[in-house]
Amino acid sequence: MTDEIEHRRLIIAGSGTAGLTAAVYAGRANNDPLVLEGDEPGGQLTLTTDVANFPGFPEGINGTELINRMKEQAKRFGADVETGFVESIDDSSRPFRVELADGTVYTCDAFIAASGASARTLGIPGEGDLMGYGVSTCATCDGAFFRDEDMLVIGGGDAAMEEASFLTKFADTVYIAHRREEFRAEDYWVDRIMEHVDAGDVEIMRNTEATEIHGSREDGIEGVSLIRHPDGHPKEKLDSEQAEEVEHFEHDVGAVFLAIGHTPNTGYLEDTDVELDETGYIRTVGGHGGGQTKTDVPGIFGAGDVVDYHYQQAVTAAGMGSQAALDADDYLDDLEPAETAETSVAETDD
Repeated sequence: MTDEIEHRRLIIAGSGTAGLTAAVYAGRANNDPLVLEGDEPGGQLTLTTDVANFPGFPEGINGTELINRMKEQAKRFGADVETGFVESIDDSSRPFRVELADGTVYTCDAFIAASGASARTLGIPGEGDLMGYGVSTCATCDGAFFRDEDMLVIGGGDAAMEEASFLTKFADTVYIAHRREEFRAEDYWVDRIMEHVDAGDVEIMRNTEATEIHGSREDGIEGVSLIRHPDGHPKEKLDSEQAEEVEHFEHDVGAVFLAIGHTPNTGYLEDTDVELDETGYIRTVGGHGGGQTKTDVPGIFGAGDVVDYHYQQAVTAAGMGSQAALDADDYLDDLEPAETAETSVAETDD
C-alpha cells in the first residue's frame, strides 16, 4: 500500500521576501499556499543584521526579524510553511508532481519558483563568522552602516564595479581587489571606476586575492590578509614553483563586500520546459500588463532573485512575489470551469 500523495492548490518554493509575499497574497485569495523553505530559510535577507531600506521601518529592522514577521503574516492568511528542499518538478502532466530531497512528494495545480539566488563566497577563514558583521554581499543594503570607513570590494565584474562606485558615497576610500590584471566588467563601469580613481575615492589592487578576514562580531572587521602576484591568480601560485614570488600583506578596512556573482537556485527546473538563461536565471514573460511572471510552462511562475539578476533587493523581490501570486490566482481561476465541467461529466457517466 502506497502513501497518499498530498495535493495543494499552490506550492511556493522559497521563504525569502518574494516567496512570503506571494504567500500573503495567495492566502488572501484562498489559494491554500504551501511554502517550502529550502536550505537557506529566509534567503539572503537573514544574512543582514540591519535592514534600513525596507519601507515601513524608519529605524531599520533585523533581517531575520523581518522574515519572521512576514512568515507570521503569511500564516495568518492561511499559508502553511514547511521545511523542504525541492529536488525536481514533473511538468509533463497536470497536476504538477513536486518531489523533495527527502523523498516527500506533492502535487499542485500551480507553482511559484521563488527560491532566490545564493551569493558566491570565497570560503576563506573569517568570512562565514563575520557575514553580516562587516562582511556583506550587498553594498546597497549595508554600505551606509560603514560610513567614513575604508571598504574593500572583492571582484572584477560589473557587480564589483557598480558596488564600488556606490560605496564611494559612504567610504573614506574604497579598495577593489581583483585576482587578475584586467577587469571583466564592461567598459562603461571600468570608466566610471577610473573616474573615482582619479578623484582619489577608489584604489585598485590588481592581481590580488584575500586569504583571511580578521575581526569579531562584537568589534566588526579589523583587517584582511591579502596576497599578490604580478601574473594574477596568486592563490594558484601558492602550491607552485612561483610561491616565493607571492607577496603577502595585511590591509586595514572596516568592511568587506563580496561581489563575485550569484548562483540562481534553479537546479530543480532543469528537466522542465521552463526556459532558463545561460547562467540559470528563469526567463519570464515580463513586459506590461498582467502575466509578467509567467514562464514557458503554464502554471509555473517565477519571482524574486531567481528571476532578477540586476536589482536583487528585498523590496523588488517582494513586489515580484505579489505579481506572481496574482498571476497564479488568474491561472487557477481559469482552471476552475474546466474542472467543474470534468466533474459534471463524471457524475453523468456514473
